[in-house]
Amino acid sequence: MTALALSLPGNAAQAAVGSALNIMDKWSCSEKEKMALLGIGRSTLHKYQAAPASARLSPDLLERISYLLNIHAVLRILFENPENVYGFVRLPNNNPFFNGRAPMEILSTGLMSALYEVHRHLDAIRDGQFA
Repeated sequence: MTALALSLPGNAAQAAVGSALNIMDKWSCSEKEKMALLGIGRSTLHKYQAAPASARLSPDLLERISYLLNIHAVLRILFENPENVYGFVRLPNNNPFFNGRAPMEILSTGLMSALYEVHRHLDAIRDGQFA
């Protein structure tokens, strides 16, 4: 999969990284949260912010970006107004999985499983399962 990741055109890297960074900005993510969500260090984050096309799309980074984009997509389906689409991740949630925590509290651990579980639970809410 590494060969596939490295063979993606620069514009795909720019679009993927740029979209993820834009979403995280709209979620009001701190630098520390962005680093955790993308699984990268400070200097790499600054490099990607300055030049998204310079991102090395490793399988790990691609998977993280995929979860972020999918979480955003589910939020856009669930909510019509931008305040909820972008503010939801900061609001405490009483769904049993979130247990009163805001989704960002879980996401910002930086664990891949956190990205997966938040997406899975939001997708279940979208499907009316409230799991």
